[in-house]
Amino acid sequence: MDITELLTQFNLTRQEASIYQVLLSEGDLNGYEVAKITGISRSNTYTSLAALVEKGGAFIIEGSTTRYTPVPVEEFCDNKIRKLKEAKQDLIRNIPQKREDIEGYITIKGQKHILDKMRNMISEAKERVYLSVSKQILEMLLSEIKDAIGKGIKVVLITNEQVCLEGATVHFIEKSEQQIRLIADSTNVLTGDIDDGEYSTCLYSKKKNLIDLLKSSLKNEIKIIEIMKGKSEL
Repeated sequence: MDITELLTQFNLTRQEASIYQVLLSEGDLNGYEVAKITGISRSNTYTSLAALVEKGGAFIIEGSTTRYTPVPVEEFCDNKIRKLKEAKQDLIRNIPQKREDIEGYITIKGQKHILDKMRNMISEAKERVYLSVSKQILEMLLSEIKDAIGKGIKVVLITNEQVCLEGATVHFIEKSEQQIRLIADSTNVLTGDIDDGEYSTCLYSKKKNLIDLLKSSLKNEIKIIEIMKGKSEL
């Protein structure tokens, strides 16, 4: 993902993001100078500069000519994240109470959405996490897994390559790169296939029959691993 694309995730348009990058690299500039460097029309440049100031990406330096100076990128991002956290708390306080969760089967598509669900399941776990996944996907979840271990949550991992993760029980077995299975607190599960494309599909549920099925599957997988390990040590 390029810098412009990353900046758009902080509520800048692509044009505002381009101007912000110019200010960061060139320093204080007036509207004419920004337009000349970017090739954006002067009218659009001034509109984008005003929006950038409004969104916290730049400050105005008053003088004979109005100039614009960029807010450092770390400060800009921290301010945005702080405001989002405040907005989150306002939403939590004021949003209507949700009804009881429906015990159905929910289909989640796309790698990004699946990974987000996995991160949330791990982060919200209170007692235990069982995860069977390839090392490639495991590495994308390390931050949440380490946080869970730090909170004293039991973490059991099944993966296909050697990995050292202190505080977790790790088993190794040949497995599909795409297949994932996740159980959190014996209350919710996620299972399916994940790859680099948009065709990743997983099933999420709190239904006891699926939870029991996955628990049994993972227990059997761990037993096979232990049996094979015992044979290799003979």
